[in-house]
This record gives sequence, structure tokens and C-alpha cells, in this order.
Amino acid sequence: MRKSQVVILLICTMLITSFGTYFGIQLTANDDKKQEQRNREGAIFHPSPTAEELDLAKIQKAYELIKESYVEDVEPKKLIEGAVEGMLASLEDPYSVYMNQEKAEQFKNTLDSSFEGIGAEVTEMDGKIIIVAPFKNSPAEKSGLKPYDEIVSVDGEDVTGLDVYEVTLKIRGEKGTKVQLGIVREGVKEPLTIEVVRDTIPIETVFSKVFENDNKKIGYIEITSFSRDTSKDFKEQLAELEKQEIDGLIIDVRGNPGGLLTSVEEIASEFVSDEKPILQIENRDKGREKIFSKSKEKKSYPVAVLTDRGSASASEILAAALKEAEGYPIIGERTFGKGTVQQQIELEDKSNIKLTMYKWLTPDGNWIHQKGIEPDVPVEQADLYELHPLQVDEPLHVDMNNEQVKYAQLILKNLGLEPGRVDGYFNETTEAAVRLFQEENDLPVTGRIDEKTANAMEEKIREKQENVKNDRQLQMALKYFEYN
Repeated sequence: MRKSQVVILLICTMLITSFGTYFGIQLTANDDKKQEQRNREGAIFHPSPTAEELDLAKIQKAYELIKESYVEDVEPKKLIEGAVEGMLASLEDPYSVYMNQEKAEQFKNTLDSSFEGIGAEVTEMDGKIIIVAPFKNSPAEKSGLKPYDEIVSVDGEDVTGLDVYEVTLKIRGEKGTKVQLGIVREGVKEPLTIEVVRDTIPIETVFSKVFENDNKKIGYIEITSFSRDTSKDFKEQLAELEKQEIDGLIIDVRGNPGGLLTSVEEIASEFVSDEKPILQIENRDKGREKIFSKSKEKKSYPVAVLTDRGSASASEILAAALKEAEGYPIIGERTFGKGTVQQQIELEDKSNIKLTMYKWLTPDGNWIHQKGIEPDVPVEQADLYELHPLQVDEPLHVDMNNEQVKYAQLILKNLGLEPGRVDGYFNETTEAAVRLFQEENDLPVTGRIDEKTANAMEEKIREKQENVKNDRQLQMALKYFEYN
């Protein structure tokens, strides 16, 4: 082969190689572009995990890790319930709670016609289990439990750190059985031990009567809680009072811990016209729903509302509606201050989540949560209603010096018997007052306070508390109608 031919052949080879390389690069680039396009298209259907998905994956991983590798066997259901309880606990909202199937079933009857227990509404406040209010005529009320009492033990078992439903389940029990509650009370140095005999607690929530005062008939309706039948019973009893041509009405929600929102709406509608809302409901996005009455005008007679520290939730809705929408006065004490609304959601396994979903606001848009409603006419109750129960483990006698002697001296003083002192030292004057009480009540005259004498003293105090003439707040409400 000639030299010139060899050169031409080399040039052709180089050109072919170059074209091949060029087209190879182009094809590779096109393939890369197609792959990139496919990747992009794939990303539409298979996105990168979101932060929320990663967090849920972490929960799943923790669940599997504990289930498979923890030193002891753990029931999967227990892990799931623990996770749900932990989520709700992280809200730091005492009204948002989880109830497993057993708890949910036990609490299902709380708004029914009756249940067995001591008859007290409890809640959690700042990590403490607090009595909102004992029900009217309940064992809790008769034993001397009061609003804002803190429950620290049940039958000697420390309950600090337990949630409100766990504590309530420990308190409940069969009719006729006893439960001992360890109580921390404001103004009392040492915890009280209060024994309560459980009973059937009827949910009779409406009580009415007529007072004759200053030549006027003043109707009186007490609402002890807002349950399923409360609005129906209220309307029936209100109609009976109106048949008697009352000149005014007192609505008493003292010691009323609340209840069903629908019930209080129906009662408020009897008194609030449609000019202002009964209340406003606010959701997490600050959207508000105003709930109006269907009534076109208010009642022809004046109305007053009685409240105290045990008036909570639905009671406050009613008091605020009557105060702000119609200008009816509130008489008594500042209310409890619960301005949230919960809904109970049943899960597939019959367990429940009770979750705070809304705030409720007054007709004027005020949120009273943890503040309460201030009365228009503040009236403190007499000391008679603040007395502590006697716990007589051994007879109280001369020269003893303790808190129980102090409570006994205060009871004697409120019964009109002079104990000489009220500092807890049992002296001769206290003994003389005890002897006089025993003589007047056909008891063995020993000058010592045994269980029988203590029970008689407390019974006499209850009689005085039930005498309406000693009820300063009620008497002030009756006086209000002398001028209205």
C-alpha cells in the first residue's frame, strides 16, 4: 500500500472514530436527559418524606424497637395507648384526656339518671386533682367536701401524678362502701382525712320554690348540673312558677360544675332575646360562631343569678349570657373560670378521646378561662359555710391541742356556744361548752367530744346551713327584688 493511501485511510479512521464518539456522547447525553426526566417525573409520584412523615416513622420505629427488643414482653396495645396518652399529656390541657375501653365504659353513665359514688365533680388544675363542687345532697356534700379541695390520697394511696379519670375511678364504688380521701384545703395546715360512704347519686338537677318577700312572690330555681334532662325539667318547673305569677326569679348555679352545652343553650334561650348571642364559639383558626336565642324578647319580670367558686363551665355560660346580653345581675362570688369546650370522640375499639376543640366566649366576646366572672354584687358567705369536718380518732378532751380541737371550737361558736378560744387548745371553757351542747341534745354529759358528740355537732351545723336565713347570698338576692 502506498504511503498516500495509508494517510487517507488513517484520516478516514479518525473521522469515523470522531463521529462515533460525537454521536456516542449525544446518545449518552440524551439518555442522561431522559433519565433525569424520568427521575423528575418519578419525583412527582414518590416525593421525599416530609418532616411529619419522618416523625411518624420515628414513632413506628420506637414501637417496633420496644416490641421486638425490650428486655420484657410488652403488649402492643399497651404501647399504643401509652403513645396516645403521651400525645394528649403533651398538650398540658387537663380537659383533654384519653380513656381506654374500660374507663370509657365506666364513665358512660355520668350523664345518665344515676350512678354510684360520692357525688362530686373533679378536675385537674396545675397538676392537682381538685374538687370543682360536690353535688347537692350528695355524700360528698354531707361529709364536708368543698370546692377547691385537693385530693392527694384515696384509701391511703397517694394519687399525685395520676390523671383525673384514674383518681375518679378509685373514688367510685358500690353503694354502702366507704372511701377515705386525703384532702389538702386552703387555710388548713395539715391534710384532712374525710371518710365518705358511697351511695347512689341521682342526677336530679333542678329544684324550685317560691319565696314570699316584701309582698312579692320571688321564684327560685337551683340548677346543680346540666345533664340530659336538665333543660326539660327547668322549663317545666319555670312554667309552674310562672303560673303562680312570680314577680321575679333567682337562678342559683352555686356549686354547679357544668355539663352539656346544649342543655345550657336551651335554658339561656328562655331569658335572652335574639339581639345578642348567648355565647360565641371560637375554633383554632380564630373563626367564631355566634349562637343566638330564638326568643324575640326577654321575660317580663326581673332575674338575678347566684354564683360562687364552684360555678364552672356551663354555669358560667348561663351567668355570662344573662349578665352581658340582658343586664341581669350576678350576686355572690367570682366563678371558677373554665372557658373551653370539649368533645368526646369514640375510637374503633370503644376507647375515647375527650379533646378540647373550642373556646367559648361571652356575648361580648370575653374569654373567662382561668379568670372567672366577677359578680355585680359581691357577697361572701358566712363562716358557717366554711367549717371543716371533725375527724375524731380518739375523744377530744381538756389539755389537748390540735387542729381537730380548733374545728370543734369553731363549730361550737357557730352553734352559739362560747368555747372560750378557737386556737385548738381544749381548755375548761371549751369543756363547759361541750357539756352544755351534750345536755341540750340528750347526749351523755362528759365534756369530751367522742364520735357520737362530733356527729351530733355536725348535724346541727348542717341544719343551720340549710336555713335560708343564714344564706347571705340568697338573702341579698331577695333584697335586690325589693327595689326591682
